[in-house]
Amino acid sequence: MPPGLVDAVRQGQGLTYWARRQPDTLAIVSDAGDRTFAELDARANQLVRALRRRGLGPGDSVALLSPNRPEFVEVVAAAQRSGLRLTPVNWHLTADEVAYVVNDCDARAIVAEASVGAVAEAAAARTPAVTTRLAIGGAIAGFTAYDTALATESGDDLEDPRLGTTMLYTSGTTGRPKGVYRPTEAAQAIAVIAVSANPYGYEPGRSVHLCTGPLYHAAPLSFSLSLPLAMGATVVLMNGWDAESTLRLIAAHRVTHTHLVPTMFHRLLALPDDTRRRYDLGSLQHVMHGAAPCPIPVKRAFIEWVGPIVHEYYAATEGIGTFVDSSTWLARPGTVGKVHPPGRITVGDEDGNSLGPHEVGLVYLEAPPAGRFSYYKSDDATSAAYRGDRFTLGDVGYLDDDGFLFLTDRSADLIISGGVNIAPSEVDAVLLTHPAVADAATIGVPNPEWGEEVLAIVQVEAAAEPSPALATELVDFCHQHLAGFKCPRRVEFVDHLPRQDNGKIYRRVLRDRYRSPDGPAADRGGDAIGSTRDDRPSQR
Repeated sequence: MPPGLVDAVRQGQGLTYWARRQPDTLAIVSDAGDRTFAELDARANQLVRALRRRGLGPGDSVALLSPNRPEFVEVVAAAQRSGLRLTPVNWHLTADEVAYVVNDCDARAIVAEASVGAVAEAAAARTPAVTTRLAIGGAIAGFTAYDTALATESGDDLEDPRLGTTMLYTSGTTGRPKGVYRPTEAAQAIAVIAVSANPYGYEPGRSVHLCTGPLYHAAPLSFSLSLPLAMGATVVLMNGWDAESTLRLIAAHRVTHTHLVPTMFHRLLALPDDTRRRYDLGSLQHVMHGAAPCPIPVKRAFIEWVGPIVHEYYAATEGIGTFVDSSTWLARPGTVGKVHPPGRITVGDEDGNSLGPHEVGLVYLEAPPAGRFSYYKSDDATSAAYRGDRFTLGDVGYLDDDGFLFLTDRSADLIISGGVNIAPSEVDAVLLTHPAVADAATIGVPNPEWGEEVLAIVQVEAAAEPSPALATELVDFCHQHLAGFKCPRRVEFVDHLPRQDNGKIYRRVLRDRYRSPDGPAADRGGDAIGSTRDDRPSQR
């Protein structure tokens, strides 16, 4: 451990630490520009001073709406050293969805990239508490140019650095996004633990991490940006994922580390053999993956290709669970890792009572030792997640006799498509506003490339007739009100939907029916239709 690094991280000054020791080493490489550690550090200081000039101080919230580019990193670094609370927002959302998050996180400032300017402008009009609006990479009506705001500010070290926090939003299974909040002390402890452990062996000035996913997601932000930069590694940003481009960048930049999701494994393996052989992947030392279950044959084939350098974790925005390396996984295919120390993760019933080995139940994680997370302004959701000092995300699985965790389902209702979480109740809510829809239930069904795709099962009003034309109309209707990646790929019509006495839908009944190889979803004729749109953010 380099001397003084932990103390620097405690103050949100990890980047400054490396700016002093390797100022000319590239910190960020991207199509939108590069930054050395010294340049990135100075720009973050300028942004802090620009925000302070506009009245923002410790504890205030900033919303960030931007694809992967150097300015995104500058905003993250500025928040980390100034006591601000940063919320990166999924820029694929609609203006209404963005406005909800911006309002809910109590943002006083929005920083947005011009390519999503129309959404940012419309969202800003719905968020009267926002007093500062900065536009990156071009003009947005009503926004000040980001570079103009920074130009008059000093890039010198701050006299009073103070660790800030990041509050990401997760849809979970309840539909409405929820902010996952941790106090500064908890964020500090997590950062110190990660840097002290350096689990992936980053070497300052030598390691190069390829960031393949959008930084508004927890995994890319933590594993592909915050940790490698804190360890003095270079980060290569992709803004839009492509299989062959991934191989090209690994070879061109001698990438040592990267983070992928199972869909990416699938697409990389699907490349022609001569394409895969064209690129030298010999520099790769660590491939991290998580975000969604990975089919055993896909992961085994990927390990056979790149070697035993694949490391899986089980985690969510709310907290880390387990890790497993390649050799351990190959010995126990399908495991997401051994619980260590024993008892930190348990499998139990709805009330949290522990179950025995191989008994399937809810997975409970021990609350972080430095402080429990909470759902921002949602005491009911927070209480529902916890059972004493443990919390559950609704994931289902079991522990074997040796304490290895296996997941049998990733949440009862949640749809995970391409590593992206989709709350079915949010889609249902939109469909139920269509005049032809009497009832609706959205589920995830298997997709060989994306893991799952969104299927809407609809009961029509008496005056309406199920038809391919109506199915198309319903898909288009969803695209008018939801981000594209949330919308159904297909619609199936039924006479009635199974509901419990309390009004809740029996989604498991529907999943069992439509996931069956010989079930209704196997027949693509009749009243089913596929959407030609494909707006999943893991592609963008």
